[in-house]
Amino acid sequence: MRRREFITLVGGAAATWPLAVRAQQPAMPVIGLLDQRSPDELTDRLRGFRQGLRDSGVVEGLNVAIDYRWAGNKMDQLPELAADLVRRQVAVIAATSGISPALAAKAATTTIPVVFIVSDDPVRLGLVANLARPDGNLTGINFFSGELTAKRLELLHELVPAATRVAVLINPANAEYAETTVREVGVVARAIGLQIQILIASTISEINAAFATFVREKPDALFVGSDPFLNSRRTQLVHLATRHAVPASYRARDFAEAGGLMSYGANIVGAWREAGSYAGRILKGVKPADLPVVQSSKLELVINSQTATMLGLTVPPQLLAIADEVIE
Repeated sequence: MRRREFITLVGGAAATWPLAVRAQQPAMPVIGLLDQRSPDELTDRLRGFRQGLRDSGVVEGLNVAIDYRWAGNKMDQLPELAADLVRRQVAVIAATSGISPALAAKAATTTIPVVFIVSDDPVRLGLVANLARPDGNLTGINFFSGELTAKRLELLHELVPAATRVAVLINPANAEYAETTVREVGVVARAIGLQIQILIASTISEINAAFATFVREKPDALFVGSDPFLNSRRTQLVHLATRHAVPASYRARDFAEAGGLMSYGANIVGAWREAGSYAGRILKGVKPADLPVVQSSKLELVINSQTATMLGLTVPPQLLAIADEVIE
């Protein structure tokens, strides 16, 4: 063989070796993240999910890819989005925004592992047979929300004792959350002598319309119901409550961090981190049936003292004493 031919042969083989090696490497596993909202106001939650993945040794872009499916608060799109993830044969589905995505994922597959985040009882919802032994392809995180409605209204009344009329904002498109909120608020309101006005909003424009009634109705306080859509609109809600100088209570700390008066509820970012950790463990071979449903018991009362001062409110010492954080 001539020297020139030998060099050409060796050079050509060397050029093809990296391609051959890459072809032999296994494809990066994919997590399908299914959420009924849009990612605009979920930065902290997504950061928590990715941190949970890292806790289990999985890093987005390094050894796992995440395929995001956002419904943009169009609930009827969730079944098709879930089916699309199944067609793509993702390794795990993370249903991160409550009941509807979790049920859509459950209906779409009986084989692909699903990690859910819900605020209601997952056994009652039919997601799992048992909290300790899920016994299927679903497991996840159960944080308390609806069960805390009564306590949250009591705390709002304690912070605004002069209030007699409270507006309650709910999303009728999410019937389960809305019905629970109305029922629980009604019981407490009757017990402590509050008048309740129910306002409904399932779109951005309907939120604006609901607050427009404040000029006429002049409620003493606002109670924002537990709902993924309302949570995704926290910047808008806090801005409108500030504009109308209405003391308001919310379910998650990021409302108070954004300028809302007070929040009381589970640490939602922590729940997303737990879900990320579960998704990572499943990628490493753990079966969903062997991962018990985590029930988040960490509850946080956060009070924004700057907002209280702006509203002319004095935070009672007893609330300051039990608050997990007071934002100065």
